[in-house]
Amino acid sequence: MDDNKKEYLAAMDLKALRQERQEGLDRVRDTIKEQNRIIKAVREALSAGGRTIPNLAAILAMDTDTVLIYVSTLKKYGSIGEGPKDGGYFTYQLID
Repeated sequence: MDDNKKEYLAAMDLKALRQERQEGLDRVRDTIKEQNRIIKAVREALSAGGRTIPNLAAILAMDTDTVLIYVSTLKKYGSIGEGPKDGGYFTYQLID
């Protein structure tokens, strides 16, 4: 195999690798955008006052499990705090 053909094949391999990597980066970027959208929606819903997980889930039209994950994460990092209980559920409110 001559050097030109080797260089061509190497260039094609590199192009395929870049494309594969870009597809993965695009998926990660889309996931981060969706997570940021949900966090913003949770924060906006809580800006009107304390809400329980079921209240937030209804407002955001999301599963309570998913809302709980986001609220727990925001609570862990100090953006949301627990308020008094409303029935059997804690209310959550913005801290900052």
